[in-house]
Amino acid sequence: MLLTASAATLLCAFQAHAQDSGGLRGAVAETDVTGTLLGRGQAGKAQAQNAANQAPADQNPPPQYAPESTGAVPDTTDTAASPDPSLFALPPNTDDPFADDPPPASTRPTSAARKRTEDARNRNTATTQADSETAPSGQPAEEVDDDTTTGTVRTPTIDSEQVLKLDEGAERAEAIEGLNRPRDDNPFAATGIRAGSFVLRPSLEQGITATSNASASSGGSSGVLSETTLRLNAVSDWSRHSATIDAYGILRRTLSGEEIKETQAGIDGKLDLELGDELRGHVEAGYQRRPESGSSPVAIEGTLSQPIRQTFTGSLGLEKDMGKARFGITGRVEHDMYGDAELSTGGPISQKDRDSTLATLTLRGGYEISPALTPFLEAEVGRRFYDEKVDASGYERSSNRLGARAGVELDLGEKLSGEFSAGWIREGFDDDRLNAIGGPTVNANLAWSPERGTMVNLAASTEVEGSTTAGESGSVLHSARLSVEREIRANLTANAAIGAGYRDYSGSDGHDVIFNAEAGATWWLNRYAGLTGRLRHEQLKSNLEGRDYQANSVFVGLKVQR
Repeated sequence: MLLTASAATLLCAFQAHAQDSGGLRGAVAETDVTGTLLGRGQAGKAQAQNAANQAPADQNPPPQYAPESTGAVPDTTDTAASPDPSLFALPPNTDDPFADDPPPASTRPTSAARKRTEDARNRNTATTQADSETAPSGQPAEEVDDDTTTGTVRTPTIDSEQVLKLDEGAERAEAIEGLNRPRDDNPFAATGIRAGSFVLRPSLEQGITATSNASASSGGSSGVLSETTLRLNAVSDWSRHSATIDAYGILRRTLSGEEIKETQAGIDGKLDLELGDELRGHVEAGYQRRPESGSSPVAIEGTLSQPIRQTFTGSLGLEKDMGKARFGITGRVEHDMYGDAELSTGGPISQKDRDSTLATLTLRGGYEISPALTPFLEAEVGRRFYDEKVDASGYERSSNRLGARAGVELDLGEKLSGEFSAGWIREGFDDDRLNAIGGPTVNANLAWSPERGTMVNLAASTEVEGSTTAGESGSVLHSARLSVEREIRANLTANAAIGAGYRDYSGSDGHDVIFNAEAGATWWLNRYAGLTGRLRHEQLKSNLEGRDYQANSVFVGLKVQR
């Protein structure tokens, strides 16, 4: 009984407390219906009003919810004017002690509220697009300032926002095949070998020569020879001065026919110096070693071979420009040495009485009419010294030289360059029994290019030749040579030359007429090798007995260069 009474008392005491549980009992207020139908916006606004009425006057009211879309919730003033316009409103329950304390509104919006919000957003988007489409032509549509992020936005990299300077050494190099290389004007020309400040261009020619006169003399016979020629050209790569070196070597050996064993070699060097103040210097040096030609004016009877002749040359000159006037001075030295001749009967015969040294000094003065034309005058003095004052015949052949020339110097660039002169020369001997040698002189060195790929060269000279024949002073040789070289194709080069000479013997009516001609071609297989061939004809006619000869030859070989 006691336990039953206690339980009944507790149940009666907690009955009012059960009414306090959220939304279980009591009358349904209009705020509940409004919160359910309109979502969180209106419920939050009702709670904010209740909290403001209950809060003390000295506290700041909390912020109220204000929806962005117009008409999402009814206006507060309308609600205040009509406190309960609903049809389902119930009369106030004055007996309910909790009527003034409405239950908390639901915080989850209904599906209808969510649908209305989504429709409002779609209408705003459609309005914005319509405004942009109906913008006047030529005027940009007003941009919609919408900072709302609707998806994942990729953050840009630092390299895209900053212009970083790239190291020049780290730049990507283009492939060699893709480079725009300049066109090579002569793809088959020798490239050369770099050696310090010089560019070397060596070449080697090996072939076979078939000739009707192997020794090129009056008593020569036919033969087949092996001929090897080695050449070297070196050009400096200096900014101010320049130097050039040309060297060659020729080896001829008999394969069949007349026995020939010849070796020729030579080297020439030239140095041009720019000394400043319109002053220039020129230095030249050279050496040649070769058998004496069969057309030499000194005939040695009964010999098996011609003596070896060695020639050393050297010169030093200065040029000075003073306005349009041109002045120059050149000193030159030439020394000839002759080897012994081998007799057919056995034993050598000395040729030392022919060894001599010629020293000359040349003065030149000119006036530049135009940059391409400069006439000039030259005066030459010199002396020839023989190593043996008296030769084997008892004559003193040392002599003094005098000469004068007038000419013109041409400079039209690559089109035409060189010089041409004519004059007179005379050599008087120390021995009164010998007549002086003299005569007109013609000298020329011209290079003409009438068109691209064609070069024409003209060379002419006058030379005083000594003699060891008793009672004879010597001779004067006039010679000229005209050559043409034509680049028919990039890999095919043709050349032709014609030469003539006239030798006048002093103190007699004797003379020699020399003629020679040749034609050849080189077909380059590539930049480094080519096939070459040439035809040559030469002859000498003289009014002196035993000097006439004629020779025809054909050469075919291979030429390599670097």
